[in-house]
Amino acid sequence: MSLKNRRLSGIYVILGLMLSVTPMTGFAQETTSSEIESIAKEMEFYVMPQSGPFRPDQITIANQAAIADWARSGHSDASSEAFAHWNEEGEIPPACATCHAGAGFRAFHGLDGSAPGLPEAPVPTGGVVDCDTCHNPGLGKINEITFPSGLVHPVSSTAEVSCMTCHQGRAAGSMITRAVGTQDEDRVDPDLSFINPHYAVAAASWLGGYGGGGYQYPGKEYSGRFFHARPLATCVSCHDPHSLEVAQESCMTCHQDGTPDNIRLSRISFDGSGDLDKGIRADIAANAKRLHALLIEYAQDIAGTPMVYDGHRHPYFFADANGDGRIDEVDGSAVPYNAWTPRLLKAAYNWKFVTSDAGAFVHNPHYALELLYDSLEDIAQPLGHDIAAWNIRR
Repeated sequence: MSLKNRRLSGIYVILGLMLSVTPMTGFAQETTSSEIESIAKEMEFYVMPQSGPFRPDQITIANQAAIADWARSGHSDASSEAFAHWNEEGEIPPACATCHAGAGFRAFHGLDGSAPGLPEAPVPTGGVVDCDTCHNPGLGKINEITFPSGLVHPVSSTAEVSCMTCHQGRAAGSMITRAVGTQDEDRVDPDLSFINPHYAVAAASWLGGYGGGGYQYPGKEYSGRFFHARPLATCVSCHDPHSLEVAQESCMTCHQDGTPDNIRLSRISFDGSGDLDKGIRADIAANAKRLHALLIEYAQDIAGTPMVYDGHRHPYFFADANGDGRIDEVDGSAVPYNAWTPRLLKAAYNWKFVTSDAGAFVHNPHYALELLYDSLEDIAQPLGHDIAAWNIRR
């Protein structure tokens, strides 16, 4: 039976009931079908509404939808490496708990009643970035975030507080400067070790040279905070705060193609390919790949010890003294790369910084390209490469 017929049937029943309690005055016999249909049409909205507060199955509960989105996101995945890394120990060190457990985050900002700062004791495992991490009422009182470079950046929204606290990395270019001092650029220093910018450094990328996340070569100018375009002003301007997915519809406000990978931003071929049809992400990836190759070449030819990179275990760069392409081991443990020179450390840090932000091509493509170009230019010199021949651009 069609929806219309079901509605009419309901009207007929109601009219029948009305007639059954009305004195027979000849009304029923004189009422035609067309009149009944006319009455039914007038009463249709009141008898069976198609939607609205009378249909519970069609009422959207915003909070329920938000929780469902969060439950499917990386922020809630307690089994992921970000939260399960310390499961065997049963507790998370204070320095790590700030971002790898909701309780640690609240302790860091003093939202749990403690004094702001690192948690006083390790935090039990099992926590994630929960609702109270981003919706705690006390977040509104925080008006600045300190970055590893020492920059104190003002914030005006709770979203900025939550995102910038944990997506700033744990190192800065200034740490590289202090570590290498004034040593000869190509002299191996056994006291040097890799300095890791950490993971998901989106906020540091976004602030660019102003934030000082990357190693910035003396005499060079670097792009500052990437303002993108209004009204895109914070992380949640592009990322759904619960599912974390990118709202590609926002991209199409200005870009013909809303797919992030296809967005170009510039009519300059930064990777020297001359291909302007691909997205800017491809240029950044190509220059990062070229820099990685030079790191490996430099380690063998200049530092004198071949290097192997393994992105799945810290400290990522390992020694390969016999050059067989396999990580050296001592007593079953991998040997960290131990032939760092100032020049190699600077370039390796920048490579890791740029590649640690999967969205660098959106967060601040200019800064990423500048760091890669300057690192390529610097490390290519002792290797005898002519960077001009590559036709890459800064």
